[in-house]
This record gives sequence, structure tokens and C-alpha cells, in this order.
Amino acid sequence: MNKRTFRAETPLQALLVEQALLLAKQLEAAADAAPDGQVLARVEALAVPAGRELTRQAVEAALQAQAQAAEKKGRRAAPVRAGASSGTRATPGATS
Repeated sequence: MNKRTFRAETPLQALLVEQALLLAKQLEAAADAAPDGQVLARVEALAVPAGRELTRQAVEAALQAQAQAAEKKGRRAAPVRAGASSGTRATPGATS
């Protein structure tokens, strides 16, 4: 067995590495257990929903980390309405 060391710099990276390694083990086991002629179908049946779940978890974790970082920095400034700072007024559209 070839062992490697991975270093995660963020909780999101750690989550993805752990989940990807777990998925790889599950795919290998499914491939080994599948009868001849059904390996692709069995592995694909496991991989597609697991890949979607991994992606969902990654997006959720990334958004949560961003939200927590924004809370630490404080509230963001409110956006300025168009034309509010330029002193221009909107002109009414042409009428027929």
C-alpha cells in the first residue's frame, strides 16, 4: 500500500480530502464486489449520488466559512443606489 500525507490548510480542505478518500474506498470496494459485466454500473450508481453529496457539502462549508469570516469583519457597507451619489436624476421614458 502506497501511503501519502495530505495537509489541509482549512476546514473545507480537510472535509473534502476526508470525504474524497472515503468515496475512493467505497468505489474500490464496489468495483471489487461487482460481478463481471456489472462493474461500471455498480460503481457509477455509487459515484454519481456520492459526488453530488460531496459537492453539496463543499458548497455548504465554503458558504458557511465565508459567512463566518464576514461576521468577524463586521457588517458590510450597504450598496449605494444608482444615481444617489452622482446627483443625477432619472429621466422619464418617452411617451407616445
